[in-house]
Amino acid sequence: MGLPRRLRAAEKVRVGMTSALSGPASSLGLGMKEGIETAFAQINAAGGVHGQTLELIALDDGYEPGRAGPNMRKLIDEERVFAVLGNTGTPTAAVTVPIANEKKVPLFGAFTGAGLLRKTPPDRYVINYRASYAQETGEMIRGLVGELKIPPDRIAFFTQNDAYGDSGFAGGVKALQAIGYAQAKWATHGRYPRNTTDVEEGLARLLDPRQHPRAIIMVGAYHPCARFIQLAKKEGLRALFLNVSFVGSAALAKELGRDGEGVVVTQVVPHFDAGLPATREYCTAVPAEKRNFIALEGYLVARAFAAGLTMAGPGATKEQFISALESERPIDLGLGVAHRLSSKAHQLSNQVWPTVIRRGQFQPIRSWTELARVS
Repeated sequence: MGLPRRLRAAEKVRVGMTSALSGPASSLGLGMKEGIETAFAQINAAGGVHGQTLELIALDDGYEPGRAGPNMRKLIDEERVFAVLGNTGTPTAAVTVPIANEKKVPLFGAFTGAGLLRKTPPDRYVINYRASYAQETGEMIRGLVGELKIPPDRIAFFTQNDAYGDSGFAGGVKALQAIGYAQAKWATHGRYPRNTTDVEEGLARLLDPRQHPRAIIMVGAYHPCARFIQLAKKEGLRALFLNVSFVGSAALAKELGRDGEGVVVTQVVPHFDAGLPATREYCTAVPAEKRNFIALEGYLVARAFAAGLTMAGPGATKEQFISALESERPIDLGLGVAHRLSSKAHQLSNQVWPTVIRRGQFQPIRSWTELARVS
């Protein structure tokens, strides 16, 4: 005789996701989904968390806020998920964060570095894994100005025309202002519409003969950023092209082909070949040709979520889960450092790993002086 339905359901922790599983940004959402499912499979094979297996219910929003909101409510109200993991994007977060707070459901490890998920003090139900866009662009500014000695007024921006692009640009401006460049908010700035490859108008602003950018910080998705770089090189623009992690590294490199040589992408996870305990476990489960930074981030988000459940104890409520995370107890994710959260700090990692494309592969940047200077 089978177990009652209610008892069987209690043996699972149902977790939701609303993400870009189709459309121009699908490589991002699918990467996070694959990483989370890889970690869940490992955890479940080892007996789950306090005897409960982890189940992911993923809905497609196509990277559109108008679809993300209804998905979020469906996951919470109909699917009765314990938490929502790994959602993709800033524009969608603008509608999902208020719902998480309203419903008092943890929104954990979203794939965005935007400031709207990083309030001071933090929203109780929003837990971030990754470093912010401000930290990524801050590392870029440190490397460009501090090590490569590029003048601040020769740094330009190319961003998506929405909350994601706004967040990245604001982070770059703040980093420039922090080193004394008061005119940062008037930096040369080209833009393009979300979910398009209409980059020509934005490129034209940077090709203006009055501008001579030596470095362009890019805050966008892989397809439009790749098109921008290819067109810029065709037009003879000699500059360093730098992308934040959200661009989708593997997809960008594939799209660029030979034009990818020397393009920089900051990462918020270590290289999957780093030899750390977490990356070794990831690599045992994923064939070499399928490994990428986005899936590794999803993998680490899932491990961090499971660690929180473990700390909260058997049968924990959502409130007990959040309180356990805020206890400042160390969380070992296998990255060689102890991560901690508190009621004042809801971001697990502050690390940024710069990488550069060399011969179609991503290599760590150990010193920004490794990059060839541009005129």
